[in-house]
Amino acid sequence: MAIKSFKPKSPTLRYKRILDKSELCKDAPWKSLTAPKKSTAGRNDSGRITSRFRGGGHKQKYRIVDFKGNKHGVPGVVERIEYDPNRTANIALVKYADGERRYTLATLNMYVGMEIIAGENVEPKEGNRLPLGKIYPGYDVCNVEMREGNGGKMVRSAGTFATVVAKDGDKVQLRLPSGEIRAFRETLYATVGQVSNVDHMNEVGGSAGRSRWKGRKPHVRGVVMNPVDHPMGGGEGKTSGGGHPVSPWGKKAKGQKTRKRGKASDKYIVKKRK
Repeated sequence: MAIKSFKPKSPTLRYKRILDKSELCKDAPWKSLTAPKKSTAGRNDSGRITSRFRGGGHKQKYRIVDFKGNKHGVPGVVERIEYDPNRTANIALVKYADGERRYTLATLNMYVGMEIIAGENVEPKEGNRLPLGKIYPGYDVCNVEMREGNGGKMVRSAGTFATVVAKDGDKVQLRLPSGEIRAFRETLYATVGQVSNVDHMNEVGGSAGRSRWKGRKPHVRGVVMNPVDHPMGGGEGKTSGGGHPVSPWGKKAKGQKTRKRGKASDKYIVKKRK
């Protein structure tokens, strides 16, 4: 999809860059494949705010996406490609030969009428889902499984892809979007191709109102708060007290590694991203 810009008739339109969704289906989502979605406003089951500056936003329905792709051996045809408010990528409505319909992640070059199939011995062409061991080195894949039968967990956001680098025994090495090279069992399934909507990263909302439609409230910096509200608040003029940047609860906010040491999956990392 192309990026649409506007004439600078107002300060908002001067920087606004949004996706041209004219190629996407305008119909309502397939009713049996939707579920109600309640806005949490950043609160957990106890009612406490665990994610700040969230709330409001437009009412949405959740689309039930088939990340497993376990309808093996049954060909399907892409009926339409739709916008999904719950993710950055587009989704495709697929009608299978037995009459069942499912949503799946749309790949970059997927089109209406395209035939796709999943299975152990299918051709490794775009949109098809098959084991990593049957995909040739150099191919791009997405929606990659981490455990057999659990469905795709990695490489699902807009424009991302992992590249099959090499095969080593019963393991397949993938270069992930982060640059990390990781080994996966050859029996794990992945979809051939790059995730759709590659221009998502180039979007510029242009206005605060557009952020509010998405449920994003204004983000308030700690240094402008009062001392009672944030460790970096208070002081005469602009000051943070000369200390290290911290969260509202005193945890250091920069420079620390976020991955836990000694995770069980460390043995699968062939080359770290840094």
